[in-house]
Amino acid sequence: MAEERKRRRPTQIDIARQAGVSQATVSQVINGVSGDYQIAPATRQRVLDAVRELGYVANPVARSLKSGRNQMLGLYTFEAVFPTDHRDFYHPFLQGVEAEAAERGYDLVLFTSAGAARERGLFAGGANRLKVADGCVLLGRHLRRAELARLAEEDFPFVFIGRREIEGARISYVAADYATATSRIVTELAGLGHRRIRYLKVPGNAEPTRDRSSGFRRGLEQAGLDPVGVHLVADPGELRPGLVRGWLDDGVTAFVVEPTEDDRAAAALCAAAEEAGAAVPADCSVAVLGDPPSYCSPPRDWMRFAIPREQMGRDAVDLLIGLLNTPDAEAHTLLVPCAFIRGATAAAVPGGERRS
Repeated sequence: MAEERKRRRPTQIDIARQAGVSQATVSQVINGVSGDYQIAPATRQRVLDAVRELGYVANPVARSLKSGRNQMLGLYTFEAVFPTDHRDFYHPFLQGVEAEAAERGYDLVLFTSAGAARERGLFAGGANRLKVADGCVLLGRHLRRAELARLAEEDFPFVFIGRREIEGARISYVAADYATATSRIVTELAGLGHRRIRYLKVPGNAEPTRDRSSGFRRGLEQAGLDPVGVHLVADPGELRPGLVRGWLDDGVTAFVVEPTEDDRAAAALCAAAEEAGAAVPADCSVAVLGDPPSYCSPPRDWMRFAIPREQMGRDAVDLLIGLLNTPDAEAHTLLVPCAFIRGATAAAVPGGERRS
């Protein structure tokens, strides 16, 4: 009998025989279910000892067929998140998702596609391939909104990391509070005496850009400042010394910069300003609306706000599990505060009035 058990996977029947109990008792102990009677602590311990001795592992497929749940959460990305140029940005999200899932007793399934040239899709062959998991956390900049709308129509539980609006559907998401964080940056610069602040933003109408724009306007209103103008930065290379010199000559003393796709706009602005004869922060201040990655050159201690990426990953898992555990749950959203970092790229206006 011992040799037979070594050759095949142990079953609940084997555990019942070794512990001297019924298979129903074994099932109740393993699945954490109390039947019509309470299991004595000594009996429960005999079952657990037999589980360890025989090396029993529950069959997740069988368990999912019985309960409709398999304790697995999906993680889907709309783009590659592991190459070097994205690693620093996405890695904390992944850490948070993994840590929270493990602490809550869930396994993670990473959904990806074979071949770098193949476009990723949620519905391979027309079917929702995420359904092998109980629910899914999704992230990525270049999402397919039609696929998210279809997921919502199917009532498949999912949470997006980042604020996303889908026409005709409400989706659950966890997002950084960019609007409040951007407003704080503007009011901090105003407190240093800056009265003319120019906003460098990326083209497009993505939700993070809209949130930062809203926060910038709110910050100007709170500080009692007039708008100076917005400059769209499609390519950091366009930030040349002559352009920056013209802004400075027009009285601009501070810049707030939205991170571009390659996150090099702030560094390009500083280089152009210094080539035009203006030192940062002695002659002009620069603040970044987010976290510049560590590979930016030259490294600087920017005035900025820190995006709580690991916490957002944890919160996404927590929100997803809440959706799974609440029948007919409606879409839920969560904004996570960002931490202001004063840094060393902003200073009081020379000869200007600093406000507390």
